[in-house]
Amino acid sequence: MRARLFVDVTDPWSYVGTTRFERAAATFTIVRGEPVDMALRAFQLDPDVPSSGRPLRDALAARHGEHEADEMLAQVSAAARISGIDLNFHDAIEASSFDAWRLLTWAGDVGAAEQRDLAHQLWRAHLLEGADVSDPFVLATRAALVGLDLETAEALLASDEYADQVRLQVEAGRAVNVTQLPTVVVEDRWTLAGLHSQDDYVQALDAIYREWREA
Repeated sequence: MRARLFVDVTDPWSYVGTTRFERAAATFTIVRGEPVDMALRAFQLDPDVPSSGRPLRDALAARHGEHEADEMLAQVSAAARISGIDLNFHDAIEASSFDAWRLLTWAGDVGAAEQRDLAHQLWRAHLLEGADVSDPFVLATRAALVGLDLETAEALLASDEYADQVRLQVEAGRAVNVTQLPTVVVEDRWTLAGLHSQDDYVQALDAIYREWREA
């Protein structure tokens, strides 16, 4: 089965949800013997977010208010801990993910595994280490860490290559009514919107598989 995951590398819910879905897909494949071909797709809920370098918590407070920002971060931190992820919002900074998505789109052309490995590197950089994922040096070195060619990554980031493809991915997300992250679209027919538990993802994949086989 094919699954497209509309996510963002600056969104903590996407990090937690992708981690859970990947684990659920592995469990489903063991049980059913059916592989799940996963591809990440760009979706920026707020494409105008600047690469300001200011603390992420302060940026959220400016947009949503102090109380709501703290509540949002507490909720996603609790959800992340359930999946063994210890988010570090003390050091996280505001950054645009557009160039990261240009790099991830290229990585997806290299291979789905390389793309997911790079996405996890960027989530860790942004949400655990406080690195600036709009910085070309950060992006290129993370690409090299997962085995992608450093010089190619640097050249790509110095150009506008893959910019149109990223915009098309975002438009594709809008076309299937993505309004929250992550959103998983299976076989262009079934949609799982928002964060779910790992068990719920397994059950959903099993139910979709039965319908898909009968179609």
